[in-house]
Amino acid sequence: MSDTNEDPMDTLLRLRASIDNIDAALMYMLAERFRCTKQVGELKARHSLPPSDPAREERQTARLRELAHDADLDPEFAEKWFNFVVAEVIQHHRRAAGHDA
Repeated sequence: MSDTNEDPMDTLLRLRASIDNIDAALMYMLAERFRCTKQVGELKARHSLPPSDPAREERQTARLRELAHDADLDPEFAEKWFNFVVAEVIQHHRRAAGHDA
């Protein structure tokens, strides 16, 4: 919580700096996630495995919805985010396998 005597602009700047740091961390974490999924895609391509795994995606969706709930984040939002990321990953896997994205 902020001090009630703190200047609102100082509070705003402090909060925005925190948001900027969190955004930067999210970008680096997302990049690391894509580095891992790229390796998965290359492995799947080498062994002629399908680019998507609906059963895994379903388990991950349920897991992330629960994590979101525990973190006081909207599970619907978490699922939308995951679906967006998975769609991108599947495109990468298709490209790795030599299929059109």
